[in-house]
Amino acid sequence: MSLPWFEIFLASYLVWVVAACITLLGERRSPTATLAWIFAFIALPVVSGLYYMVFGPRRMDRKRVRYDRARRALRRARESEPAREKPALEPGAAGLARVAQRLDQGEPLFAKSVRLIDDGDEYLGALEQAIAEAAHHVHMEYYIWEPDATGTRLRDALVKAAQRGVEVRVIYDDVGSGSLKRAFWETLRQEGGQVRAFNRVRLAIASIHFANFRTHRKIAIVDGLVGFLGGMNVHDAISALQSGKAAWRDQHVCFEGEPAHRLQRVFLESWNYCRGSAMRLTANNVEKYFPSSAAHAGVPMQVIASGPDDPAAPLYAFFLAAFSTARSRILLQTPYLVPDEPLETALRIAVLRGVDVEVIVPKRGDSRIVTAASHTYCESMRRAGVKVYQFGPPMLHAKTLVIDDTVGIVGTANMDNRSFRLNFEIAAAFYDAKVIARLVRRFEEDRAESRTFPARRRPERLTALLESVARLTSPVL
Repeated sequence: MSLPWFEIFLASYLVWVVAACITLLGERRSPTATLAWIFAFIALPVVSGLYYMVFGPRRMDRKRVRYDRARRALRRARESEPAREKPALEPGAAGLARVAQRLDQGEPLFAKSVRLIDDGDEYLGALEQAIAEAAHHVHMEYYIWEPDATGTRLRDALVKAAQRGVEVRVIYDDVGSGSLKRAFWETLRQEGGQVRAFNRVRLAIASIHFANFRTHRKIAIVDGLVGFLGGMNVHDAISALQSGKAAWRDQHVCFEGEPAHRLQRVFLESWNYCRGSAMRLTANNVEKYFPSSAAHAGVPMQVIASGPDDPAAPLYAFFLAAFSTARSRILLQTPYLVPDEPLETALRIAVLRGVDVEVIVPKRGDSRIVTAASHTYCESMRRAGVKVYQFGPPMLHAKTLVIDDTVGIVGTANMDNRSFRLNFEIAAAFYDAKVIARLVRRFEEDRAESRTFPARRRPERLTALLESVARLTSPVL
């Protein structure tokens, strides 16, 4: 007696579709995204299922519990901080700062000094010097840390610091730094340094969506008062000494003072989230990690962190608010231009309001599928009146934004859904005329080396088709 294979297949297919629909409805995505996934499950059950397991999950419930525990372990640091003198901001800047503050990102604080760094070798030198001068601890969290000449150079600088008795803690992302092996860190561990992989990929169902929930941050904190933040990872691509003219064009910032406390809390939350013993703050050690540095003058700035553990998506909300309140200019640099509908609409409406909107993207990015998707958005926004420019080669990796004379932003987030909702990101917002002017000058220098995105671009049919397909995957790029 033969089995009724057709009936078994049909029943399995119906069970698959019903289960998929229930799962998707329970996630409460946007109606458009939910319907798109449902149609994908119906049309391509096996392919869409595999794709969903790797890229689809956005909820981080179990991991959010661990992050909440990490935050509770650090509550003493926030409770111990004294009252500060608040910077006086003009109304537009104050409104934006209030958006971040109400999203639990803290209020603007004075930095004693701010140094914008757009050269990779200068950045490596500044970071090495800070590590060499560290007295108590060095904390670093990076998406990419390669075991190349640059990665080895910084590791050796940390080894020397650890030999002096400095506490060294390093977090690297397990996907972004996939070429790192345990042996690379052995010399640092032997000197007492501690290293953890963020969201380690394991052969388990819980880790099958490994493409999401990565730390895309590039930050360093030295002695709780010096902070580094921006787009530069730890690899030869940032160094002209190692890569020559192919070195990436990027942007980082180093600042000193109390805003580094916020950076410190973000790092320690990640540290406690990673597998291993939690970092506990007590009355005896809180001052060492959060030393007093109240300033009554300096550069007003705000550190804004974001991640899939926070459904409010603070960085996304801040960018959307910034686009919506711009009066004269929006200057944006991003390696990935794959905005969702609200962000793209905000830029289009800004043009209609008479705002000068300019965007610089790389001519060729480090991901073909993202570059293909980005081209479709460049075309649509160019037609809407946005001035779009292509930089390079070399690769443009800077992530900066200037709104009027109100705020200048340097961060780790690309202009895409992955950065705003699926990865852990961070940015520094500066409410200071001199910092904003320096970011504007750097933008103008890059624009002078760029070409306008072609007005009558006619890609081959196959290329156009591939770009359209890539655009469909933009929610997970």
